[in-house]
Amino acid sequence: MHDQESPENLPDEPPVGGVGPAARAARPPATEGAYAVLRNADFVRYLVGRFVASLGQQMLVVAIDWELYQRLHSALPLALVGLSLMVPMILFTVPAGHFADTFNRKKIILAATLVLTVASVGLALASACLANVVWIYVLLFILGAARTFLWPASAAFVTSLVPRGQFSRAVTFNSGAFQLSSVLGPVAFGRVLAAAPIAEAHHSAWPVYALNALASLACFVLVVPIRHEHKARAAEPVSLRSLGEGFRFVFQSKIILGIITLDLFAVLLGGAVTILPMFADDIFHTGPSGLGWLRNAMAVGAVICALAIAHRPPLQKAGRAMLLSVAVFGMATILFGLANPNCLGRWFELPVSTWFWVAFGLLALAGAVDNISVVVRQTLVQILTPDEKRGRVSAVNSLFIGTSNELGGFRSGIVAYFFTRPTALGDPQATGAIISTVSGGVGTILVVLAVAWIWPEIRRYGKLG
Repeated sequence: MHDQESPENLPDEPPVGGVGPAARAARPPATEGAYAVLRNADFVRYLVGRFVASLGQQMLVVAIDWELYQRLHSALPLALVGLSLMVPMILFTVPAGHFADTFNRKKIILAATLVLTVASVGLALASACLANVVWIYVLLFILGAARTFLWPASAAFVTSLVPRGQFSRAVTFNSGAFQLSSVLGPVAFGRVLAAAPIAEAHHSAWPVYALNALASLACFVLVVPIRHEHKARAAEPVSLRSLGEGFRFVFQSKIILGIITLDLFAVLLGGAVTILPMFADDIFHTGPSGLGWLRNAMAVGAVICALAIAHRPPLQKAGRAMLLSVAVFGMATILFGLANPNCLGRWFELPVSTWFWVAFGLLALAGAVDNISVVVRQTLVQILTPDEKRGRVSAVNSLFIGTSNELGGFRSGIVAYFFTRPTALGDPQATGAIISTVSGGVGTILVVLAVAWIWPEIRRYGKLG
């Protein structure tokens, strides 16, 4: 869940409310069209730069999982990917939020982007030389650290680029750019490896890592000319209290705490993205191209859902909609785990290729309903947070969502690893993947029931916006 949201949507999703005084004062005429925000050159540079960088990142995360599984053919290395990205989030989220509220956000974005570029170059070299996989995990730690500082700074950056009257349109374009990159990235991964058969034959994804380095560098070049002024809030000194203000605010707000908790545990239990190489290789018997399609299925569903939401009025019962969407996400995850020749195929005789597209459709459904929960959560977190705390609260939000994504990948990989054994389900690797996915979907539904009972305020929350 929310892999397509890897915090910039979280990388690319800005806050939805509470811009600064200058932006509030500069309201555009009500007659401006839907595309007026695209006449803002600084915003367009940022939008294009983040799209290019996000496209490279989406290719990279698929390539990492594919290469490790091809080289070691075990679920455990996939689990360790999530752990390598989660540890720097835990270590650096609090200072990253403080930095975003205290220092120039543009400089933070540029510095983090350069670190991402260097780390991607390192991954390309390690992969091309077939170096020990330990180096891959070290470089993933560096990538995770850079992303941790990038997310809160980027989440609050757009508020300074557009006037208040254009902000909702900026959010729409920014979120749409991320979802588009989520659709194109996994497919582009398959195309790149298909165009480099020598690399694919040696189970190396170095061309993908090299392209990601170029994408990050292009983002850096596009962001440099952007005119941005962020006045540091020097009145509040660095202290444990100031660093922890984001956590304090979240825990004092029952609604924000409830919806973040819902996301954390639902993603922790329901995410199956990390073990998709096992489905592609051991269940559906497809190559990198098939893995790319499975990886972008949720993003396809999210894009379709976003288009539908854009043409409807704001949700009138947002809390119930979020709870229901997460429950449907859990059910779609269960059915995805079962929709293959090893399980339901014992009662429904369908070609493997047909089961593949059934599974694709179920992942797309999961992505569609997941997008509803993303819209509700991101909107509420931002509109209920004062501007002076937005960087730190955004960092806490990034911590919950980012670590739950990575810890969820670790959980799914570990469960698949321990259940990798011969059973009636056929291939031992397939058994582990199926049990991990189905059990995670069941856990997600149980989490929805628990959150609805513990925080009734969420059930009662009404109109969004």
